[in-house]
Amino acid sequence: MTRRILLVNGPNLNLLGTREPEIYGTATLDDVVALTTRAAAAEGFEVRAVQSNHEGVLIDAIHAAREDCAAIIINPGGLTHTSVVLRDALTGVTLPFAEVHISDVYAREEFRHHSYLHDVAALRVIGEGVSGYESAVRQLAALIP
Repeated sequence: MTRRILLVNGPNLNLLGTREPEIYGTATLDDVVALTTRAAAAEGFEVRAVQSNHEGVLIDAIHAAREDCAAIIINPGGLTHTSVVLRDALTGVTLPFAEVHISDVYAREEFRHHSYLHDVAALRVIGEGVSGYESAVRQLAALIP
């Protein structure tokens, strides 16, 4: 099997670089994909990236990952706090996954403190900015034989 990581970015992450730069910084989604791809290559992995503002598209990509991916890195955006079906998709494919958040969700509004993924994620990277994606790659690679 190809050593591949699925990189999933949820709703509104297509606006990185322009949306609330005081919270999310000025790096774009293309920058995130490039950073993640470089980090993965250094660990011997390819990256397939998907971003959508539509929950079903993300779920379909997660389901497809079971065919050719070793792990998933996901920044679910606002779906973190609302989506049981996203959780079900991630647990259903039985791939290790990292939950990534650019901002420190615990320093923000109280509703952002709850994650439907926190107890089923292999690891969580929170508040490290976009470099958190690189950290997630390294940590996931260490878990994969």
